[in-house]
Amino acid sequence: MDNYGSSSPHRYPSPYGYYGNPPPSHPPPASDPMPPPPYPYAFNHSHSSNYSYPPPPPPFGHSHYPPPPDYSHPPPPPDYSHNSLPPDFNYPPPQPYSAPQPYPHPYTIPPGVDNTPHSFQYGSSHYPPQQTEAGPYPQSQPLSHSRANSFSDSPQHERMSSAGGMSLQTSHSFSPCRTSAYPPLDDLMDKVSLSDNQPTAPASPPAPVGQQLAHPISVPHQDGREEFYDYPNNSFSGSGTSYSGRINSSRLSSYSGSFNDSVHSPSLQIVPSPNKGSLKVLLLHGNLDICVHEAKNLPNMDMFHKTLGDVVGKLPGNMGMNKITSDPYVTISVSNAVIARTFVISNSENPVWTQHFHVPVAHNAAEVHFAVKDNDVVGSQLMGIASIPVEQIYSGERIEGTYPVLNNNGKPCKPGAVLSLSIQYIPMERLSIYHQGVGAGPEYTGVPGTYFPLRKGGTVTLYQDAHVPDGCLPNVMLDQGMYYAHGKCWHDIFDAIRQARRLIYITGWSVWHKVQLVRDVGNPSGYALGDLLRSKSQEGVRVLLLIWDDPTSRSILGYKTDGVMATHDEETRRFFKNSSVKVLLCPRIAGKRHSWVKQRETSTIYTHHQKTVIVDADSGNNRRKIIAFVGGLDLCDGRYDTPHHPIFRTLQTLHKDDYHNPTFTGNVGGCPREPWHDLHSRIDGPAAYDVLTNFEERWLKASKPHGMKKLRSSYDDSLLRLNRIPDIIGMSDALSANDNDPEGWHVQIFRSIDSNSVKGFPKDPKDATSQNLVCGKNVLIDMSIHTAYVKAIRAAQHYIYIENQYFIGSSYNWSQHRDLGANNLIPMEIALKIAEKIRANERFAVYIVIPMWPEGVPTGAATQRILFWQCKTMQMMYETIYKALVEAGLEEAFSPEDYLNFFCLGNREVNDTYGNNAKPGDPPQANSPQALSQSSRRFMIYVHSKGMIVDDEYVILGSANINQRSMEGTRDSEIAMGAYQPHYTWARRHSFPRGQIHGYRMSLWAEHTATIENCFLQPESLECVRRVRAMGDMNWKQFAAPEVTEMKGHLLKYPVEVDRKGKVRSLPGHENFPDVGGKITGSFLAIQENLTI
Repeated sequence: MDNYGSSSPHRYPSPYGYYGNPPPSHPPPASDPMPPPPYPYAFNHSHSSNYSYPPPPPPFGHSHYPPPPDYSHPPPPPDYSHNSLPPDFNYPPPQPYSAPQPYPHPYTIPPGVDNTPHSFQYGSSHYPPQQTEAGPYPQSQPLSHSRANSFSDSPQHERMSSAGGMSLQTSHSFSPCRTSAYPPLDDLMDKVSLSDNQPTAPASPPAPVGQQLAHPISVPHQDGREEFYDYPNNSFSGSGTSYSGRINSSRLSSYSGSFNDSVHSPSLQIVPSPNKGSLKVLLLHGNLDICVHEAKNLPNMDMFHKTLGDVVGKLPGNMGMNKITSDPYVTISVSNAVIARTFVISNSENPVWTQHFHVPVAHNAAEVHFAVKDNDVVGSQLMGIASIPVEQIYSGERIEGTYPVLNNNGKPCKPGAVLSLSIQYIPMERLSIYHQGVGAGPEYTGVPGTYFPLRKGGTVTLYQDAHVPDGCLPNVMLDQGMYYAHGKCWHDIFDAIRQARRLIYITGWSVWHKVQLVRDVGNPSGYALGDLLRSKSQEGVRVLLLIWDDPTSRSILGYKTDGVMATHDEETRRFFKNSSVKVLLCPRIAGKRHSWVKQRETSTIYTHHQKTVIVDADSGNNRRKIIAFVGGLDLCDGRYDTPHHPIFRTLQTLHKDDYHNPTFTGNVGGCPREPWHDLHSRIDGPAAYDVLTNFEERWLKASKPHGMKKLRSSYDDSLLRLNRIPDIIGMSDALSANDNDPEGWHVQIFRSIDSNSVKGFPKDPKDATSQNLVCGKNVLIDMSIHTAYVKAIRAAQHYIYIENQYFIGSSYNWSQHRDLGANNLIPMEIALKIAEKIRANERFAVYIVIPMWPEGVPTGAATQRILFWQCKTMQMMYETIYKALVEAGLEEAFSPEDYLNFFCLGNREVNDTYGNNAKPGDPPQANSPQALSQSSRRFMIYVHSKGMIVDDEYVILGSANINQRSMEGTRDSEIAMGAYQPHYTWARRHSFPRGQIHGYRMSLWAEHTATIENCFLQPESLECVRRVRAMGDMNWKQFAAPEVTEMKGHLLKYPVEVDRKGKVRSLPGHENFPDVGGKITGSFLAIQENLTI
């Protein structure tokens, strides 16, 4: 959401490619010692087209790495059509494949062809042949749009239609809403025009016949809990009910009383309107352009002070006591989900906000609600609601007027209580910024409305897992005769720390001083991380660690507790206590002005979740520069892994002192480790300085003394001031060094964080819009990660690939539990993107990889709730896709899984001849999860990734999960990067881009499937979707089979059944997870809380 205040001379500028009035023109902005044991796998370099994993390794001690490939001469092009695998476990030979054609090209289902996936012989070790389709894609008539000519150049006071509630027309004009100055979004969008007829624009249906809603809305008097996107009972549903059936909202919006002329000017006129009766539910997909101007005659909700004032007022002389009254603010909600919020104005019954919002929406709704609330010590109290029917804004006309603020009885909360506002709906097809993907070149300005702008120039390295041994993965061919180079994440972090000369700044959810970053052959040092950092600090390097302070871990007077999350925070702090390494344990706290309940909740269940490493590096010519590592990997135990993801074989070697598996409690003797899959990145260029800014803002906030510490603590001067260090180049120098590199990158940094965790946000919330911050209640929020995901999904043209630890959201559109509060737009945006492509008769595919179950005990109540919410999210998406297929008449030709598929990862190892490689300990109890996992020799690979790839041209990755905790900005603090190569985009090349992002996606798929096939080059194709799903089906059957066989591919179809109508249910015969138990579709115990969403 973008939030605009009062600093622009023109009316309603928009960062999304439309204009209410022409904006002014502005210039663009300036923008070695002890080697560890050898790695126990052999790697085969016999031929570049061999993409199989090697056969089971020889006994430990006899394996070695071959020399790395010679990259001075390109290896022969890989032939993806003849990939070999060990003869005992082969993927089926794919059908002959032709080179990709310019997109889109027709697809077909010939008459009589069975479109359902093949069934497989249970326990078979071979993939069956893959069925292919040819011929024209089923045709449907394109849908046209009638466009209201409503983008006038002068302010209008629109008269409400008869379907709406009462509108009060006034002759005075409101002061124009103003927009931000940083980044200058108006300047950035000057070249973006409103599109009438874009051939690549998403198709959109005609205004649908709305669903009818049945019961009246109940309005609570009190709201004690509130967040952005809000808690379930934050606004209009005191009983927890949500839209379903038919709503009679006349009680909320029709009022036929008279107003006191002394309160309003003589020109204020009451425009009568008939009872609204039943309202249509319509899909709002696009942006809402809203301005909340002012309210008048609000009630005094502070009854204690009102009563006291009445008593004092009767005393002689009146004692000079000032009136104390309400502290009003407005929340804007669609379908019970809060999408925007004004700042709080203290002690006013006639507040003036003049606050402007550009809000993305993807909601089925009957009304837009403006809830006027009173900020209170214990929460918030509802004064009343002004409502605008969606039917009135659906045409795209700007609606502006003054509306009565009504209580739950349909009467004004106080005589003359009104709210002045304007609103305009801009549907997706009119937002040209979403029509061309990343864009063709320098005119692309990145994600609008964010704290950090797009930084042009620099390089990015993309990592999968903590380490990729040489020869572990196949060569992936790129353009210009190049090959994708697989990065070694922890090895590169180790080298960067070792080579730092000025500074090493680390943030983490967990940082463990004992972790060893480099463990393979050729290890240059036996240092653990703590020893390395202490050594660098002794050399004079400034070493600062900013680690989340787990409230359950304590070290008081010798009494130590490890903490529920086992983050080692106290242990790491003690290790560095007498060194020059400075460690700040940073608790997640709410601000002083938050309610007591909110403060307790924030400090107890939310965290600082960012994972960054920032160092200075060699820039040539005796200069230094800043580089940064950003992603999902914490520098702690349990994270080191490779694409092989061993579960038993490395327990006595690579993972001897690094066993991690929180699924098991108590005795873990003989149990498998939990393999770990993650994504990370290295940023070299101007955007690295934004990562540094994030660290500095957080450090200054965390190091600020509180309470008694103010009396004895001096100013914290730990941060280096780079402008005083002449040999470190600045951001502008870093930009000029790499801006013209054809292999260069453009990078943008995003965050989920609020003003309680950083120093530097404006003190006055009215100034928040100058830095593109969102107003919460008593807090300013940077929620640009959510903004970036929505922008990337809306701009996608061909496919989306996601790996994420969680996938929960858009609960406002679920069939049940709509008031849960998991209101991020991401799942709904994905489903609507697929629906748009179906209506446009174009192919589109989405692949989502998640863990088999959330980390922890799968039978636990919290884990089961997360699985339940996840299943509800899947169900909503599949139902939306099926509805689109029915509307297009394609439900017989295609199923929802031809567009959207969920996967997880798992591994299985046979008991080989290496001897006893299990973790020492007493044997587990018979039939326990430990014993069953040991005998079946299988376990999930934990997907901890937080990334998305779009169209092989854009990548987002960082620390943020796809759930409310990570996206909201007031819960867990997060950081992410979005990046692309401007020379490798669809718009630039008019064909499939084959840059580093393409290589990264192909490398990930090679890791998960143990092969590369030609259909992978065209992931949106029906052939690729069905091929990958067939692999996942077969791998799941191998994973779940009673006999133990060695798994080569790790990609498993997520174990739920999706029928052709999009219904999600348990997979027959697999209602619970193998060995460890727990219902796969989750369970709900009627306890709603914010921990699991």
